[in-house]
Amino acid sequence: MAALEPGIAKDQLAGAVHWTDPWTLRSPGELVQAYAALFTQRGGEMRLGDALSLEKQAEGWQVRTQSGETVTAKEVVIALGPWTTRLTERFGFAPPMFVKRGYHMHYAALPDRKLAHWVLDEERGYLVAPMKDGLRLTTGAELALLDSPSTPTQLRDAEPVARDLLPLGDRVDAVPWKGARPCMPDMKPVIGAVPGVEGMWCAFGHGHQGFTLGPATGELLAALMTGETPHIDMQPFSPARRF
Repeated sequence: MAALEPGIAKDQLAGAVHWTDPWTLRSPGELVQAYAALFTQRGGEMRLGDALSLEKQAEGWQVRTQSGETVTAKEVVIALGPWTTRLTERFGFAPPMFVKRGYHMHYAALPDRKLAHWVLDEERGYLVAPMKDGLRLTTGAELALLDSPSTPTQLRDAEPVARDLLPLGDRVDAVPWKGARPCMPDMKPVIGAVPGVEGMWCAFGHGHQGFTLGPATGELLAALMTGETPHIDMQPFSPARRF
């Protein structure tokens, strides 16, 4: 540990477990931008609009864009994360989704104490990751309603503990980032045709794994929509399953 991470306060730890095969990413936003660029390169078109303006029409579905245009399609995929059911409930599909909220804060890296690996302090419940924008401190999950006011108490309590161990400089963000992870009671995502609504498909409820499972979900959903056989059994993820 001392050789791999000389910036850690070694007097506080007896050692560490080194996981050698995780995939890590220092800029999630840049990866998403790369996905979007590949999509347009292959003939896709990006339109921005209000998803809640979606309406069922005789010819299929219609949604309004920011420019005031309307886009129509025979089929539609609802993939709005924790906001998905706010739209689908208008069409009679409202599974019991809940959210696990989490908070992140970026800190400047200290030049004389660099960090090369993600470090999880399992005993005290926080993780520090080297990112493009500095070191990111993350905490555990918070069970709360989606629109409840922010309460970053875990982040506040973890910061002084993490500073004793790891090279955290000044805060980089003005306020903590807050995210809401969409979760289902069985902790499985919901992927497939919305029951009783012709031409509506959904992909949501991935909990903490949405960023990782997004590409695989797209591949599986594309197979379902085009009549192909998915690589795995989709019944455990069916929107029609019992929750």
